[in-house]
Amino acid sequence: MGEATQGHHVRKTALGIHPSAVVEDGAFLGSGVAIGPFCHVGAEVVLGDGVELLSHVVVAGRTDIGARTRIFPFASIGHEPQDLKFHGEESSLSIGTDCTIREGVTMNPGTEAGGHRTIVGNRGTFLANSHIAHDCHVGDNVILSNNVMIAGHCRLGSFVIVGGGAAMHQFVRIGDHAFVGGMAGVENDVIPYGMALGNRANLAGLNLIGLKRRGFSREDIHGLRRAYRLLFAAEGTLKERVEDVAEEFASHPQVQEILDFIREGGDRSLCTPREVRDPAA
Repeated sequence: MGEATQGHHVRKTALGIHPSAVVEDGAFLGSGVAIGPFCHVGAEVVLGDGVELLSHVVVAGRTDIGARTRIFPFASIGHEPQDLKFHGEESSLSIGTDCTIREGVTMNPGTEAGGHRTIVGNRGTFLANSHIAHDCHVGDNVILSNNVMIAGHCRLGSFVIVGGGAAMHQFVRIGDHAFVGGMAGVENDVIPYGMALGNRANLAGLNLIGLKRRGFSREDIHGLRRAYRLLFAAEGTLKERVEDVAEEFASHPQVQEILDFIREGGDRSLCTPREVRDPAA
């Protein structure tokens, strides 16, 4: 992040801090930070090198923001969680480098029940009015479209894309490279490379467009498609199908990633295709 400088002990004009902005004593600002009109930066905030707050941005609490992240007007970053069980315990929010956080976005720190920390990865794009709640872990290169709602304790892998107005239930896991369609209501875990659509969301195949855009080979995609068909076939239990796919695709890393995700499990059930109903899963 580079050498940080303490709040009011710096020359504001040299750092590009607008005279109307409030930077509380104790805030640490990296080199080249730009803070626009009517922003408020709290005393425990760390802004990395080249961070830009355009205007009317509020960054509060124990929040650190990685280098070159840009935050647009009326975003509220680091205010206390929207959790009635929160009683002022020390918690934090960490946002990675090179993120774009658009108008009206809200991101909250963690709680005692979730390890006291919310983590957002690098190179994320969070469009207007999207929300990341307490204790979420969000990977790298994630895109949240407008008005996406991520409830507490969710886990989003890297390269996840979520369409506008979609909502994630608490504790839901979304695997790497997955796609969630606009207006989806996601109650259950979405496998890596999967595509979830609808309210309530069902698995609707693989994120084939995303796989092609990111340069996965035809052989990789063919293997994933065959493994998907076997995993969500009507025959046998999910456990049996996982064992069969694990044996057949022992040398296929993307398929193994899906199997690891399923085996790991979580607090929610697995999102499945609409026609699959596996009571033994």
